[in-house]
Amino acid sequence: MEGVTVVTSPTVSVRMTSSLSSFEVNRRFNRGITIAEFKTKLEMIVGSPASRMELQLFSTTDKFLQNLDDNEALLGSYPVDDDCRIHVIDRSGAQSGEFTDLSRVEKFEISDEAYEKRSDSVRSFMKKKKVGRFNEEDVERQKAEQEQKENEEKALTEAIAVGARCEVRVLGQPPKRGTVMYVGLTDFKPGHWVGVKYDEPLGKHDGSVNGKQYFECQVKYGAFVKPQVVVVGDFPEEDYGLDDEM
Repeated sequence: MEGVTVVTSPTVSVRMTSSLSSFEVNRRFNRGITIAEFKTKLEMIVGSPASRMELQLFSTTDKFLQNLDDNEALLGSYPVDDDCRIHVIDRSGAQSGEFTDLSRVEKFEISDEAYEKRSDSVRSFMKKKKVGRFNEEDVERQKAEQEQKENEEKALTEAIAVGARCEVRVLGQPPKRGTVMYVGLTDFKPGHWVGVKYDEPLGKHDGSVNGKQYFECQVKYGAFVKPQVVVVGDFPEEDYGLDDEM
C-alpha cells in the first residue's frame, strides 16, 4: 500500500482577539515564523508591545488549547489551524480601549488663518481646481436656481388662502383632503410651506413642530407640505356614512 503524503498549507488564517480591545480581526500568517517574530507582527494589530504579550491558543470552537510561550518555536509547531483563535493578553499595564478611544488622542489643531495660507491643504486644492464653493460660476448658478425656486413657491402660496378646502396630491400617494390652516415661512425648514388639517388622521402632528404651534388640530391630523402639491378647490369632506342607521 502506497504511503499518503499530507501537504500542509504554509500559511494559516487565525482570529485575533486582545485584552485591550473588544474587536476581533482575522489575519493570515506564515507558519514558518517564530513566536517572537509573530509577536512583533501583532504589535501593529493589537497595540501591545511584543515583550509584554502572553498568547493563548483556542480551537475553532473557542476551547482553550495551550499557551504559545516558546519564543524560539515556530508558529506551525503548535496546533494552529484555520479559524483558530489566538488571544493576546497585554501585561504592559495599558487599559482596555486605550488604543481605540479617540477621545484620548491628542488632536492637531490649526487656526483658520494659518490653514488659509497653506498650499498643501484640501482647501488650496479645491481653490486651484475651482471645486464646490470655490467655483464662482457654479455657486452663482445654484444661487439663481434657489432664488427662482423660492419665487415660484411664493407665487403659489399667494393663490392659497387660509380656510380654503384643498387636496394634497403627492406622487405615488393617494390624494388627501383637508383644510388650509397656515401659509408662509416656518422656523423648522427654509422656503414656503402650507399647513393642512386633514379630514382623516393621515398627518404627522397637531399643527406644532419643534415646540412652535403654527395652527391647531387634533393629533395626527396636521401636516406641512410644499405648495406645489396643494390643489385648492371645492373638495367636500368625504362622507363615510358613519351616521347612517343599521
